[in-house]
Amino acid sequence: MTAVPVPGLVSAPPSSAPALVPGAPPPATVFADVWRGIGRENPVLVQFLGMCPTMAVTNVLANGLAMGIATTFVLVGSGLFVSLFRKYIANEVRITSYILIIATFVTLADMLLAATFPDISKALGPFIPLIVANCLLLGRAEAFAAKVPVYRAVADGFGMGAGFTLSLCLLSTIREVLGKGSILGHDLFGPRFEPWVFMMMPPGGFLTLGIALLGLAWVMELRKRRALVTA
Repeated sequence: MTAVPVPGLVSAPPSSAPALVPGAPPPATVFADVWRGIGRENPVLVQFLGMCPTMAVTNVLANGLAMGIATTFVLVGSGLFVSLFRKYIANEVRITSYILIIATFVTLADMLLAATFPDISKALGPFIPLIVANCLLLGRAEAFAAKVPVYRAVADGFGMGAGFTLSLCLLSTIREVLGKGSILGHDLFGPRFEPWVFMMMPPGGFLTLGIALLGLAWVMELRKRRALVTA
């Protein structure tokens, strides 16, 4: 039986738009995805994620830089694979699958760090394997990488990793300069400088983070006032 066309009624062409994923982030450029993690959604200074390594490994710049690079490597790699296989992972086992993917890249990062920089690997101790338990990794896999194309997942992972690395470098630089009078092992103030030893201890980490947050709040307040004056 053939369908009878109705005069004045034109059938719409099939839509080629991709199906919407529930909870997917809004469309954005690659630059916006990268900048999100560095600026307005910085994982340390804005979202307060990964506080354990932030407090534990930022006593010297080398440790903070190594932890940040390792975390960035895991974020980019896990985001890439989660996005690639998101359509093939059953909803019931998605969290387990994400953790397995993250653990694989954490193992690779730990082995590469131990092979290339053994002293830093020993100094970081268990904090590299503990990247698996970092809520930042699982949060980005569940909230972002599992709902977007591969290029956006990689951009988001790189941006979040860059923001995490910059935050750790900022804190560790302040602590090393004040706590040891040096930066990356190079003396800055000469033999007469009396190091602030407590900056190398856990209280120094909390104090440095508080100073950084105060500075960020001050900058944001200045921007708000300028925006009001301009308006």
